[in-house]
Amino acid sequence: MKKIINDPARFVDDFLEGILAAHPDRLSCVDGNLRRIVRAGAGKTGGVAVVSGGGSGHLPLFMGYVGRGLLDGCSVGGVFQSPGAEDMLEVTRAVNGGRGVLYLYGNYSGDRMNFTLAAQSADLEGIPVEQVRGCDDVASAPRGEEEKRRGIAGIFFAYKCAGARAAAGGSLEEVAAAARRAVARTRTMGVALSPCTIPEAGKPNFTIGEDEMEVGMGIHGEPGIRRTRLRRADEITDEMLDRIFADYDYPPGEEVAVLVNGLGATPKEELYIVYRRAARRLADRGIPVAKVYVGEFATSMEMAGCSLSLFHLDGELKKLLLEPASTPFFEQGASR
Repeated sequence: MKKIINDPARFVDDFLEGILAAHPDRLSCVDGNLRRIVRAGAGKTGGVAVVSGGGSGHLPLFMGYVGRGLLDGCSVGGVFQSPGAEDMLEVTRAVNGGRGVLYLYGNYSGDRMNFTLAAQSADLEGIPVEQVRGCDDVASAPRGEEEKRRGIAGIFFAYKCAGARAAAGGSLEEVAAAARRAVARTRTMGVALSPCTIPEAGKPNFTIGEDEMEVGMGIHGEPGIRRTRLRRADEITDEMLDRIFADYDYPPGEEVAVLVNGLGATPKEELYIVYRRAARRLADRGIPVAKVYVGEFATSMEMAGCSLSLFHLDGELKKLLLEPASTPFFEQGASR
């Protein structure tokens, strides 16, 4: 294992210390606990707060979206491990501005359990909480069973819409509704070309041949739909899009946003080759593209590969998507 780290057991705390040291005007932690990250000034506006959480190893997911127009706080777990319920509760207390808190997180068993425990405790303290789970991964459950799907890079669109609705003064019910609509209209498909190494494990979490790729693999190394030979970029893009098109009906003339996401070790040049093909395929189907995001939005340590997300827009969702936002990892529109 070759990594620029100190003690593998301190990997998470070390990088969190570095992020907080680099951005003290934008991020802080609750009561000195590095696993409880909040936006500077969060909880003081009297509005609805939007929070998330999840395992480390996916930057900028999850804590990378703590900032203006996105999340107010985030609980941080170990690498590929759910954060604890107590950490989530402390973040909830810190960001609560009196109008309630939305929990918006990926659809994984540990997260479901711990976020629900935190929500129950918050309710006993008089803090209303709504929960919305990202479930955009079309590879992880068939059409009609969307509630069983994993949340991967497409949760970014839900963060963006919920955060914008909260910033505009929406009620807890309105913010949660914006998140649910974004989740329902987002589909993601990915491919992995290499494994990744969890620092404390010290070895790759799976093996794959130099001439192979895994179609539909999850961001923790969960098995995909099938393993096949490595193919050309256009063929890879076609397979991802074909599975998305088979899963969701995109009416010609109605706009989408596109997210091409790198998993940690894929150069941006390659991601743009994927978008090149996706743009042509969408144009051929008469589907206008309103906004494009290309880069790393949900990674898996140093895994090579990418995912492709389509977000079916309407007038309200498009407006929310295009609102300004600012975090140390993401900038859109007006400056902070």
